[in-house]
Amino acid sequence: MFKLKGRVAVVTGASSGLGRQMAEAFAKQGADLVLLARREERLKEAKEKFEKKYKVKVLPIKCDVTKTTDINSAAKKVEKEFKRVDILLNCAGSSRDAGVLIMTDEEWDFTIDTDLTSVFKMTRAFANIMKQNQYGRIINIASMYGLVGNTAMGTIAYHSSKGGVVNFTRAVAAELATEGITCNAICPGYFETELTKPVLDTPEFQAFARMHVPMQRYGHEGELNAAAIFLASEEASYVTGAILPVDGGYTAV
Repeated sequence: MFKLKGRVAVVTGASSGLGRQMAEAFAKQGADLVLLARREERLKEAKEKFEKKYKVKVLPIKCDVTKTTDINSAAKKVEKEFKRVDILLNCAGSSRDAGVLIMTDEEWDFTIDTDLTSVFKMTRAFANIMKQNQYGRIINIASMYGLVGNTAMGTIAYHSSKGGVVNFTRAVAAELATEGITCNAICPGYFETELTKPVLDTPEFQAFARMHVPMQRYGHEGELNAAAIFLASEEASYVTGAILPVDGGYTAV
């Protein structure tokens, strides 16, 4: 079960962090990859590693997911190279954090454009390719902060953008259900990446996790992969519009 050999998976935010982790998980299951990010040198390094280790084809494309021209250009390259897209993982994101009373227009617009509008633009471009084959698996990376508020820090635009991704997912699932395309969202909790680990390993966060996360720890590298593989699989053919928290129980209490 859950083999992806012969499938073509497009992954945004693939140069580092969760995007790179899940891209490698797809490659391990046999999928050919299209890696999108702004840091082209990191994509080329991933291409070399994944092709050698997993014997799959990898197409790296420099792409800023906030730019419609970049996305449409990438879609054309992918269609020319592979003639199809089976899986789209919308993982690229960033945030300018501040509370509602002090957040600037620039901080708000940056976060919404990067975390929500980009998901719309990517889905529009690549779902049109999926529609041609009447098959697709769209997976949006939202956040547990798209489901709840928090008292730890002010990050109003991030909450808003990820909440938007959650309901965007439901709307797309309903709209494209008759096209053979599913759309689901994963809501990660606190997860280890090269950027977050220094913060997550502090005594302050450890104390916070013990109080607020039922499993009393953050998510480790690889613990998000199973959810992505499941939702990308043929076996998940009747799963659409699902919102799956992977958060150690944070949103359960």
